[in-house]
Amino acid sequence: MNRRAFISLIGGAAAAPALVWPRAARAQPAGKLRIIGFFGAFTPAAGGELLAAFVARLRELGHVEGRNIAIEVRWAEGHNERYGAIAAELVRLKVDVILTHTTPAVLAAKRATSVIPIVFATAGDPVGNGVIASLARPGGNITGLSSETTDTAGKRLELLREVVPGLRRLAILVNIGNPYSALELNQIRAAARAVGLEVAALEIRGAEEIAPAFETIRGRADALYVINDPTLISSRVGINTLALDARLPTMHGARELVEADGLMSYGPNWPHMFRRAADHVDKILRGAKPANIPIEQPTKFDLIVNLRTARALGIEVPAMLLGRADEVIE
Repeated sequence: MNRRAFISLIGGAAAAPALVWPRAARAQPAGKLRIIGFFGAFTPAAGGELLAAFVARLRELGHVEGRNIAIEVRWAEGHNERYGAIAAELVRLKVDVILTHTTPAVLAAKRATSVIPIVFATAGDPVGNGVIASLARPGGNITGLSSETTDTAGKRLELLREVVPGLRRLAILVNIGNPYSALELNQIRAAARAVGLEVAALEIRGAEEIAPAFETIRGRADALYVINDPTLISSRVGINTLALDARLPTMHGARELVEADGLMSYGPNWPHMFRRAADHVDKILRGAKPANIPIEQPTKFDLIVNLRTARALGIEVPAMLLGRADEVIE
């Protein structure tokens, strides 16, 4: 089965409210299955590949849905107001472990339980945001993988300047309600100041504020830097449509946004991180304590370029940059 077909299969199944995925697991005798709560911050379409990577690695480790585990799947679809309710529901279901991602979702899970083990596949600055005590010894009931690296914002800006050599005015789209997004905003502002760029931050708190934010920079920016956030990733098609209409080259932090006609992305390979998160879940199901499992950091980064979007914007991507790209979408 090809990648898109598999994502569609997962996405179509997971769209139903209060879904248990896979359904076959519910028919098993009570008490024989360990239950994993999958708390997805995105839409099924945006997060389906991540769920698939997690499940595939679990199978490699001997955890097969319907045989010895069941997976309860919930999608917040980028709506911050759903996080608390989803976390509380998984706690009521008495799952054995919760797998989630992104800082707001992790914080919601932490508020919901101090007993059930929580594994995060991605989270920015987990120490600074109060998720864990330290990277080496997280403490409490939480462990996982940090998506924070100190130089990633600067690297993204460097790549964007290669593609837009005349870049002088940079717009930054950020969900200011996300603690990690606020941190990255400071990092990209510092990187922009260091090379003499003028910066305009488009601070939003909900998807309904995205289109009005674009109106404030029409004709006043040379490129757009989009900070990863569940709300913005779930709104990726609309964001890139607005960016193309405004003739703005875009830099993103994840492949999913470039698939939706963003210009380019550079950041951790999320499916790889979700596979590694499955290793953490495996350790917990076998008796390890989250408090004693060190936080890991990204080891695989991808540069993705969308040549269709470049052509639509009249941009010629340097051949040397294309040669360094992990994937070129044509």
